[in-house]
Amino acid sequence: MICVCSHDAGGAEILSSYVRQQGLDCTYVLGGPALKIFERKIGGVDCRPLADAIQQSDWLLCGTSWQSDLEWQAIEMARAMGKRSVAFLDHWVNYRERFVRGGETHLPDEIWVGDPLAETMARRIFPKLSIGLVDNPYFDDLRRELAQLAQLSDTGTQNLRVLYVCEPLREHALREYGDERYWGYTEEDALRYFLSNLSALTGAVDRIVIRPHPSEAPGKYDWAKQEFDLPIVSGGAKTLFEEVTESDVVVGCESMAMVVGLLADRRVISCIPPGGKVCALPQPEIESLQALLSASK
Repeated sequence: MICVCSHDAGGAEILSSYVRQQGLDCTYVLGGPALKIFERKIGGVDCRPLADAIQQSDWLLCGTSWQSDLEWQAIEMARAMGKRSVAFLDHWVNYRERFVRGGETHLPDEIWVGDPLAETMARRIFPKLSIGLVDNPYFDDLRRELAQLAQLSDTGTQNLRVLYVCEPLREHALREYGDERYWGYTEEDALRYFLSNLSALTGAVDRIVIRPHPSEAPGKYDWAKQEFDLPIVSGGAKTLFEEVTESDVVVGCESMAMVVGLLADRRVISCIPPGGKVCALPQPEIESLQALLSASK
């Protein structure tokens, strides 16, 4: 029996795909966006209190979250009960910070990653931990679903269809560092920077779908429709897969959704504005809006 513990969307996508593909016998501790993600993939789940779930299980498999301390607490609780813990990392940024709260670090017994780039990073950051390379189960599901939705990409328009994927940067920076602008920019700065420099795409734009992060309120970015005279529509009503396949270009800062865009063979651009941190996503195919603007001068 495995205790599966998850809160944020990124980790939940990976863990739910892994559980479904492997047919595992699990007990669940889920919160936040994770509950709907697991229910969408594997049906109804019986969630238990954290202490009960770990006690009744042989080992812990968890994601990592910044919106919640759930997995951080689970790792410490598993250690106290003498249970093995494994954390599956879902991204390529802030690896060490995922396990720190208030200056206190709770590391698992083992870390799993889904690709060689992540493995290299994890081994460098956690040289004393066991690092396992497990083919990313979420990417396997993505490839299958994107292939099934491929016909949606042909709508007959010759103009560009842009999907803008958002991240709640201010909340993350304030929670972890006490400064909304810790990384030199906010999500509003990045969106304004992109919309103000749409000419960098060098093509007429048919529509711009702004997709909030799963943790954000649906109307968070409605201000952009008033501030810019552009064909902006609100996204998020459809799945990420659907909105990616209906786009030609995927734009964001350093969201996992941008990697989904690469898997779907879309053009992907990072629009972190001047003064902001460098995009930490390691995929070389991701273009930089700053570089595009510099090249056009």
